[in-house]
Amino acid sequence: MADTEKAGALAHKTSSGHADDAKVDPTQDSLVYVRDADTSSDLLGNGTDAVLAAKMHLINVAIDEMGWTSIQSKLALLNGFGYATDSLLALVPSIVQGQVNYEYPPQASGIFPRGTTIGLYVGLFFGALFWGLFSDAFGRKWAFNSSLFISAIFTCLTAASPNYISVAVFNALLAFGAGGNLILDTTIFLEYLPSRHTWALTALACTWGIGQLIAGLIAWAFVAPDQYNCRQAAGCTRAENMGWRYVYVTTGLLVFVFAALRLIVIRMRETPKFLVAHGRDAEAVETLQLYARQANRPISLTLEALQACGELDPAEVERNSKFTFGGLWSHVKGLFSTPKLAWSTSLVFVAWSIIGLSYALYNVFLPYLLASRGADVGDGSIYTTYRDYAIVNTAGIFGPAIGAALCVIPRFGRRGTIGLGGLVTMAFLIGYTRVKTPAQNLGLNVGTNVALNVAYGCLYAYTPEVLPSAHRATGNALAVMWNRFFGIVSSLVAVYGDIQSTTPTYVTAGLMGSLAIVAFLFPFEPLGKRSS
Repeated sequence: MADTEKAGALAHKTSSGHADDAKVDPTQDSLVYVRDADTSSDLLGNGTDAVLAAKMHLINVAIDEMGWTSIQSKLALLNGFGYATDSLLALVPSIVQGQVNYEYPPQASGIFPRGTTIGLYVGLFFGALFWGLFSDAFGRKWAFNSSLFISAIFTCLTAASPNYISVAVFNALLAFGAGGNLILDTTIFLEYLPSRHTWALTALACTWGIGQLIAGLIAWAFVAPDQYNCRQAAGCTRAENMGWRYVYVTTGLLVFVFAALRLIVIRMRETPKFLVAHGRDAEAVETLQLYARQANRPISLTLEALQACGELDPAEVERNSKFTFGGLWSHVKGLFSTPKLAWSTSLVFVAWSIIGLSYALYNVFLPYLLASRGADVGDGSIYTTYRDYAIVNTAGIFGPAIGAALCVIPRFGRRGTIGLGGLVTMAFLIGYTRVKTPAQNLGLNVGTNVALNVAYGCLYAYTPEVLPSAHRATGNALAVMWNRFFGIVSSLVAVYGDIQSTTPTYVTAGLMGSLAIVAFLFPFEPLGKRSS
């Protein structure tokens, strides 16, 4: 009897959806016939492709059998570098904006005054689209290994900019490289995570706060001191205004170190879920068996078991493997393949749009808010502004850690944690408008940033969990693109509105309240489920 026939005859049905679901005694002549497997623990179910769902079920079982190993520990570190880079590079242009404007007055040249920040978000926008489509078509590995190098090169080159336009262009180019980080980091990490440890995806966002802290510390070192910076546009020369250049060079070198470590610490292999979605079952099994041997953990997955699930539609696999608009459209359609998935995807995009505008209004322009409110209560000095900025962002590191603890509690889950983070952020922001002392100014900003990072960190984790693996990077990319688009909108608000008033604070508070409503409407709760 052929192996595939034995698979059907000796079906081993699963029931609990945990690590023991599909264990096969290697001494026995039996295989897992996953067409009959209980996939009730799989978050998205079979969707429209039962064969792919069955194969993903087996991959999930194998990863659960291995459990947490050194592979996940290394990926947590290396993907954390991407998170830190994204937040670091997102904040640097806004931090140095004033000093750049002193040296290259945009108004005098008829240039849009926030062109550098808009350049950053344009780069992030198109970077998300490019790296998302690229990694769904060609794999996560190459994008993971190259994107940070691109960011590092253009970040350093920004310091040599001879005029305002070149600063904006280099910001766009460095952001293009960084634009895929949030997409790739969450996608790769999730696709190697055992189901019992998916909380780590939320905790990974702690490194986002570390990136913010690094940005604040670098700014404190080079933008706050008078010896590196002009304090007015009149007579401001390059020699007297090197502080912002030091910020870019220091940041670029740090990102280069992050990029190099990705090549040194781990020899990245393509994720098994990507391989299976592209019909490369043998490579997927080889990868998992290699990691299992390295970790000295037995797994029962065999190539015969995967092949027993059936074959994917060759035409669909080919469409999904093309780096074209047609390939992009194929992945987009996959995100809306069922009514429930379409509702989920739409709400995720809405959530990212909301938080894209609210986070930028609050955090990107936080130095202005701290300075203006600090002045109202007696201390708006540059030194105090950047000191408080560093303290606020240090506290923000703990937001995702709190989110990771809450999201595994049944009464909260992922949806409840995002909603709670939004509501608490709204409360802190409303309270912030009543600040009367320096201590209140700092304390409420600390509380706001922690709560905001609870919501943001959990949304980062929730998004890839509720996307089908074959289209995960594209869905992640489109969500982040909405986020970046509203980052551009926030720059327009900064130009045409008064960001030193309480208006952005009230707007942000309202947006975070609406985020909570959207979170409660999400149709999927990943807690206790396996992602596809």
